[in-house]
Amino acid sequence: MIVRERVSPNISEFLKYLASHQDAEGGFPTLNELSQELGVSVASLREQLEVARALGLVEVKPGRGKTRRLNFSFTPAIRQSLGYALALNDDYFRKYSDLRNHIEAAFWFEAVEKLTTEDKSELQAIITRARDKLNRAPIQVPHEEHRSLHLLIYNRLDNPFVTGVLEAYWDAYEAVGLNVFAGGYEYLQEVWRYHQIMVESICNGNYKAGHEALIAHTDLLYHRP
Repeated sequence: MIVRERVSPNISEFLKYLASHQDAEGGFPTLNELSQELGVSVASLREQLEVARALGLVEVKPGRGKTRRLNFSFTPAIRQSLGYALALNDDYFRKYSDLRNHIEAAFWFEAVEKLTTEDKSELQAIITRARDKLNRAPIQVPHEEHRSLHLLIYNRLDNPFVTGVLEAYWDAYEAVGLNVFAGGYEYLQEVWRYHQIMVESICNGNYKAGHEALIAHTDLLYHRP
């Protein structure tokens, strides 16, 4: 049987090494050791290591200089790029929000079918906590509940790329100030009315009704006072 060699994408020498070697108990070799093994200067490897850290692929233990590979997450890479885009122009948030809305809609049925009984109970608890905040005087914006509810719905998907897009969205949501009380009480009540329909639909198995509520409620952001 012919074994096809995997073709490495256009990534740095450090990332190629990271992807093709096991993380030893004491961590990966030092940059000096890697420099000799890979034939790459220490200065170049140090730059490559910093990129890997920024992407959330590795961590370096302080004082010991030992590098440890982290579980793969797409979120740090998107967070960096999206943060830069928002620094250029807040209008990029709407474009990214469109992407996120399409992803949530596309993966809705697959996601909700994977939710456990415990997940559904937590979704109901989130609705209760949000309603409690909205009924206080003065009211509190249930932003943490908003974020938790959406991420929990998709949390059983075994797809780090979908998870990364969704997690980075909420960081951007906060960065542009949408987590503060700026839409008015009626707006928040309407948002959470749709959330309640979504959760009730998930719990009773009427996923189509929940999907319709999801799509309808994403339009509210664009009509926010």
